[in-house]
Amino acid sequence: MAIDPDELRRRAQEISWFHTMDLAPGVRTAGVYDPARTLPRLALPARLDGRTVLDVGAWDGFYSFEMERRGADVVATDHYSWGGGGWGSRAGFDLAHAALASRVRAVRIDPMDLSPDAVGGVFDVVLLLGVLYHVREPLRLLERVRSVTGELLVLETEVGMLLTRRAAAEFFPGTELNDDPTNWWAPNVAAVAGMLRAAGYGDVDVVWRRSLPLRAAKWVARRRRRDRISLLHALTTDRFVFHARAR
Repeated sequence: MAIDPDELRRRAQEISWFHTMDLAPGVRTAGVYDPARTLPRLALPARLDGRTVLDVGAWDGFYSFEMERRGADVVATDHYSWGGGGWGSRAGFDLAHAALASRVRAVRIDPMDLSPDAVGGVFDVVLLLGVLYHVREPLRLLERVRSVTGELLVLETEVGMLLTRRAAAEFFPGTELNDDPTNWWAPNVAAVAGMLRAAGYGDVDVVWRRSLPLRAAKWVARRRRRDRISLLHALTTDRFVFHARAR
């Protein structure tokens, strides 16, 4: 049954949203992050009919519902946000699921516990967006994700030490990265590619990155907003998107 627009709007206003997204005509969530702006970076086809997709760390579910809109059979998973470990909850996902009359299946599971048995099989496409740098053991996570990847992993993550070519990773024991104690690692490109191959993936490609001049421009914009970040950090740390093919 469709939710009355006024009731939907009222319920949406009671939720702390991470994702900004449209729930119905004229009903848009007040998220802190608009994933529609960065969606093209994932370099996924406009249609995914007949494909299966696993969204690891779905939170409010924007990417899960978008993959469903593109024709995929989708399973959304989360643990930290849905379990109340952060400032989020599963309330946004559940309301969006109802408002969109979605058939996305939801599984609450720690990503370290991923397995074909736990999530219902192996998936053509796995989304691991904004998750890797939040775990203490990134290589172990990639091994668990590989166990459920049939063809393609789309990995979006913080990448650091961009002026270092050898495989290396920057460690954040406190709140050094974005004032967030759950941010642990920023491996460089060589380290990300090496970990992906060690986890069992074959071809690894960087499908989106911000150029050095654009990273500098981003730093200038953040300074205008009085964000406290050094120029060196801005030039050597950024978000990248990788495609990794299962062997």
